[in-house]
Amino acid sequence: MKKPTLKAPKLKAPKLKAPDLSAVKGGSRTGQSLLAGVAVLGLVFGIAELRAPAAPAEGEAGKRTTTQVERTALVCPPPLQGAVGSTALTLFSPEGGAGSAGTGLLGDVTPDNVLAAQSPVRPAAGASGQPSGQPSDAPSGGPAKPAGPVLDGRVTLAKPGVPVSGPAANNDSAPGTFAIATGNLAPGFTATQTTTSEQGSAALSGIRCAPSGTSFWFAGASTAADRYDYVTLVNADSLPAVVDLRMYGDKGLIENDLATGLAVAPGTSQQVLLSGLTKGQVADLAVHVVARSGRVGVGVHARDGAKGADWLEPSADPAASVTIPGIPADVTTAHLVVATDSPDDADLKVQLSGKNGWFTPANKETIHVKAGMTATLDFQFAAESREGASAIRLTPSDPAHATPVVAGLRVDRENKGKTEAAWLAGGAPVGTRASIADNRAGQTALLLTATDADAKVRVTSSAGASGGAPVSKEVAVPAGTTVTVDGIDPAGVNGPYAITVETLSGGPVLAARQLSIGARDVPAFTTQQLRDDRATVQVPQVAGDAGVVLK
Repeated sequence: MKKPTLKAPKLKAPKLKAPDLSAVKGGSRTGQSLLAGVAVLGLVFGIAELRAPAAPAEGEAGKRTTTQVERTALVCPPPLQGAVGSTALTLFSPEGGAGSAGTGLLGDVTPDNVLAAQSPVRPAAGASGQPSGQPSDAPSGGPAKPAGPVLDGRVTLAKPGVPVSGPAANNDSAPGTFAIATGNLAPGFTATQTTTSEQGSAALSGIRCAPSGTSFWFAGASTAADRYDYVTLVNADSLPAVVDLRMYGDKGLIENDLATGLAVAPGTSQQVLLSGLTKGQVADLAVHVVARSGRVGVGVHARDGAKGADWLEPSADPAASVTIPGIPADVTTAHLVVATDSPDDADLKVQLSGKNGWFTPANKETIHVKAGMTATLDFQFAAESREGASAIRLTPSDPAHATPVVAGLRVDRENKGKTEAAWLAGGAPVGTRASIADNRAGQTALLLTATDADAKVRVTSSAGASGGAPVSKEVAVPAGTTVTVDGIDPAGVNGPYAITVETLSGGPVLAARQLSIGARDVPAFTTQQLRDDRATVQVPQVAGDAGVVLK
């Protein structure tokens, strides 16, 4: 694709003629000049006042109003699918967005695409159809004429309420991707990446694509034998980024100059093998990815030989209390990793969700985390003693001594001697609404956990990408329990569908989606959390005040 050339338009300042002040009595040349300057400022302020926003109503000054977002941008990591893997990229936006018909596009992270994304988003000619309801740039009876850079889209989303899916680049060096939605597609826009791989053993790796940022936490990485953990860095912005990897183990912060000052150019992706950054093997790591300049999209992918592979779920920001949702009902073992970068130790109570609320597992009542280090706890689950899907909650043993922590959990499923792993993490409530794409009929489970109080949510499954009718149901979630929602496949579904969870009443709810695909007796699965889609933002009430120029 030919790199587009952007030319800045030439802007001419308006000519403001000062009034003739020569007739002003007693006016020196300097005084006349000052008066002329004031007059010119008066002309400028006059223009500003004509365009000033209406003043807020009495008593409304300083208050905030809520409005929907108009543009959403997400980043997906390189799929790391190997030579024989395949990756599906799925886009979805729930119904209910207001405003003009928008555009939803996903494309590879390349310098040309990143540059094109700075202009109004439009697909390349022939790459995808014109989104429904969008005005055409073509004159009547003529071909479409692009008005600016063109984004070479891999997947196009045409309307809300129906997902669309497409493949990633079909090679083992596929780049990261980024997705952008505008207009009525921006509120709640979500993208999901799912990879089926045969490298070593059958494995399913899934990740919920997320906005670029400057700080990301992952707990549960490793450089132990047979572990191949990669940190992926994707720069989908037009400015360069510089990134540091801060790794914490059971002996504290791991120093390595190779982990600092990583330069990521615009429109590029990088993969960093963690085993090259630690001296010897470190079984349990917490990784804090910090962008000291610019922004990046970040992922951590783990492969444990033939024991399983998946993306580590990013942890919520450090907090005194952490809840990890989404533990499947049939896992056999779980490995908890907790870390803190605080100068204080953390003493935490450990609880599991059960049928009657939170309970303390025998001999696993507490965990002690030393300052700046990691600590671990192992769980063995007997099938006959399980009460279904569950969650783990960590809270301060002494509320007066609350130390912020992050936490991750590896869970393993086993079948006929073969295992598959997934990595969960401390999460955040779904808030008003949250969605997840790429759910599949007969292979999807939705797990809901209420942390503090009884709650009620609405679960809606969209139509499939190629057909089907949406279904919706209300679900009650008692405090301290995890509920597995049944009957969520859309009627007559054809193709992947999306799930949306809305909080109706009660306390906060955490949600996780489990996708399972059996392959050669391997119980391949992956789990992703549903997080608040932040479809709206708060905007403060403002009033025009030209006098601020003189203050």
